[in-house]
Amino acid sequence: MKSLLLIFSKSRYFAPAWVFTSLNIWFGTWAIYIPSVKEKLGIDKADLGIALFCLSLGVFVIFPLAPKIVNRLGVGRATWLGVLFCSVTALFPLMVPSYHLLMISLFFFGMANGITDISMNTLVTEIEKEDKKNFMSAAHGFFSLGGILVGLGSFLIPIIGSPLLHMAGTVTLVLIINLFFYKKYIHIVAAPVEKEPFSFGLFKPLLLLGIIGFIAMASEGAIVDWSGLYLQEITLAPEAFIGSGFLAFSSAMTLGRFLGDGISERFGSVKLVTLGALVAIIGYGLVLSEQTFLAIIGFALNGLGFSVMVPELFRIGGNVRGVDSSQGVSFIAGTGYTGFLVGPVILGLLAESSSLRLSFYTLLGAAFFVLMVTFFLRRRR
Repeated sequence: MKSLLLIFSKSRYFAPAWVFTSLNIWFGTWAIYIPSVKEKLGIDKADLGIALFCLSLGVFVIFPLAPKIVNRLGVGRATWLGVLFCSVTALFPLMVPSYHLLMISLFFFGMANGITDISMNTLVTEIEKEDKKNFMSAAHGFFSLGGILVGLGSFLIPIIGSPLLHMAGTVTLVLIINLFFYKKYIHIVAAPVEKEPFSFGLFKPLLLLGIIGFIAMASEGAIVDWSGLYLQEITLAPEAFIGSGFLAFSSAMTLGRFLGDGISERFGSVKLVTLGALVAIIGYGLVLSEQTFLAIIGFALNGLGFSVMVPELFRIGGNVRGVDSSQGVSFIAGTGYTGFLVGPVILGLLAESSSLRLSFYTLLGAAFFVLMVTFFLRRRR
């Protein structure tokens, strides 16, 4: 909790943390209105899937360009640019009158999300380097907090009665808060790095980090999408408990991220990722017991284990010798986001061809693989 107190005690740390919250508020508010947009435009599920792919495409297009943008503008200015870009593009998907304009608007919204994601993680990495303070994990906790705020805001839907009005009010409020704090980070630039000629030895630690990021975010996406169905079909949970796995996972993830920086400062990032993998393995063991309450506890342990992985990967990736922090962060973000998109699809195919049990046994195997990779990372460090 030390990093959480740090964020609330100084605006220098609250400012970038609020950008994390803002990103999830923009995206989450759009997400709750996806059914409304589908109905408004009269499109089917296949068309909606293609439109959502355009959003992902926008993210992937900006990832290779993000390090150059961050280095050219400075990480503080790039972060503020991302905030402004998101504030504008978040409105368009709820305004457009046609399906093709929806695809275009989601592509640009995805680009805005991508540049903000890379910039804000690089920004926190640079502040940590300057101040010798750890708050990356807590900043990701603020991202999770944004999702909670969106959930609470959803109760206003019947009162507001208009998706566009809801989004406009949300964008305005979030932007006003950012306006109060952006001057605390806009001047920050990435510390110069003594670059080395490309070699596999230089790339190897990033590759290992990318593998862990892919698996961690693939697992996160799979649990978000499939935990409810697992409780319903495998543990035969009562209807009232079907959403409990996701709630337990999300709550534990938020808590773990607020606690992660203190543990990381004491034991180190690589050891914390190893510990996270062990906790996730125990969690999957409880999930695979096929008992409802044990499975819910297992999903909570999964959330706790995976909560510290991605923030620590960004922290490590931003400090790889001979690599710009923005390049390291961009690589981790790209591989992780790929996993988040692809993981649930792979798990769905396994569930369809065999069983949902096999899907979760696969996730357990992936967690064991992460554990093995961390031992290679420890030797590298």
